[in-house]
Amino acid sequence: MIYFFMILVAVGVDQLTKYWAVTRLMPQKSMAFVPGVLGFHYTENTGAAFSILRDKQLLLIIVTLLIIAVLLGMMTKAIKVGDPIIVKLSYVCIISGALGNFIDRARLNYVVDFLEFKFINFPIFNIADVLVVCGVILLGYATIFLKYEF
Repeated sequence: MIYFFMILVAVGVDQLTKYWAVTRLMPQKSMAFVPGVLGFHYTENTGAAFSILRDKQLLLIIVTLLIIAVLLGMMTKAIKVGDPIIVKLSYVCIISGALGNFIDRARLNYVVDFLEFKFINFPIFNIADVLVVCGVILLGYATIFLKYEF
């Protein structure tokens, strides 16, 4: 049950930061945070990672729902069989990130992005994206070093 609560908390944090971006950042568009390293820049992304499948919202919504359903099943199984905590946390992160961006797509028809690396040319992203990446890294670690099998 704790893992489902963690998903709710992570989605809540994602949505709160996006609310901040819409209400405080959007009017001024950009703001420095750590000069030369990290800044905030409001943008609306109608695609997926790196803006692929731009303006294909229905397809992205359907695929996201399928991925969330499969991952919820995998996480439930991981909880029942007592898989390592790193595996369960990886599912929490990936599901949370997928849900956070799904909420934006379903509600707004785009995803709110606002985090910008200043020291490299990298797409603007959000907390949900960070969660997905962290979850995939954790799952990769479990697969390689803990010999976790799906």
